[in-house]
Amino acid sequence: MRKGSDQMSGIHDLKLPGFPIRTDLAREAHAMAVARRGQDTEIPGVRVDERVEDGVTVSWMWIEEGEGAGEMGKVPGTYLTLEAPGLRSRDSMLEKRVTELFAKEFARFLEEVGIAPDAKCLIVGLGNWNVTADALGPLVVKHTMVTRHLFRLAPEDVQEGYRSVSAISPGVLGITGIETSEIVQGVVEKSKPDFVIAFDSLASRALSRVNTTIQVADTGIHPGSGVGNRRKALNRETLGVPVIAVGVPTVVDAVTIAHDAIHYVLSHLSREMSGAPSHPLNPNGGATVKELQSHTVDPETGQKMLGLVGNLPEDEKRRLIHEVLSPLGQNLIVTPKEVDDFIANMAKLIANGVNCALHEAVNMGNVASHVE
Repeated sequence: MRKGSDQMSGIHDLKLPGFPIRTDLAREAHAMAVARRGQDTEIPGVRVDERVEDGVTVSWMWIEEGEGAGEMGKVPGTYLTLEAPGLRSRDSMLEKRVTELFAKEFARFLEEVGIAPDAKCLIVGLGNWNVTADALGPLVVKHTMVTRHLFRLAPEDVQEGYRSVSAISPGVLGITGIETSEIVQGVVEKSKPDFVIAFDSLASRALSRVNTTIQVADTGIHPGSGVGNRRKALNRETLGVPVIAVGVPTVVDAVTIAHDAIHYVLSHLSREMSGAPSHPLNPNGGATVKELQSHTVDPETGQKMLGLVGNLPEDEKRRLIHEVLSPLGQNLIVTPKEVDDFIANMAKLIANGVNCALHEAVNMGNVASHVE
């Protein structure tokens, strides 16, 4: 027993560097901050309003300057998140409901951050169109309803209920040799929009949120931040106009996958040992992903199954995995194999929702006739 205690002490004494969990989602940052403080503990300066509607979790979060923003590592501002795990099932009716809900919530978001109904908009599709997981922005632009040229060339023909919208896919530094922020700044200076909406692929700390979550924020965006490439920000400070960021997590890193796999194994074995019943709707007869995610493994069971590693706190498990994978060059950025279909569907869903929210005359009944 003494020997085991000494070994455990040695594990905890490892000088593991701080491991920043890769996530762009405010909802995940909030959950991690709450876990560090202890459950049912409010974070100062952070207000959350969450509800479930038609199988979609809608979360509004308002972060103020101060302690809460520092704990979460997020820029103060307004954040809207829609999470629909059922999107993985390719349910067309669910996709339609999510599009309608996103359009409604995005329209409310524009009002919340003070965007006028007739304000001129510039759509920016960030990302590399040659890399599927990073092509969300360019694909959204493809399905965006652009009208600025009509307002300039034939304003008398533009009916009520439409606003001036222009769009650009600036590519990435490796393609153009120009910083994305420089391209967008130039376009903003010449076209003079009242606000910018930037679309980009994000990173998540959980596989379950990849391609199932949409985040909207009024804090701008750092192109390439999802894969650790910190480029110059696109925000009000750099562009001179409000910048709304819309993103979908399309990738996770290998540390997250390895950590989740270990947790699922421990949770499954722990449930089996405790005689927990199988979920009746699971075709494999075992627990569902949600049940495994929420299951708490007691330290004794963790140590029985995986020795000293099984008894480490979650943050230390992640740090240990990171310490092992990074020197080997194995901490890869990973996306699901079905990413082609997911990206195409999510881009069309988001574009349709944004088109409906930006133009009063466009709704779910006629949006298909306005774009390809």
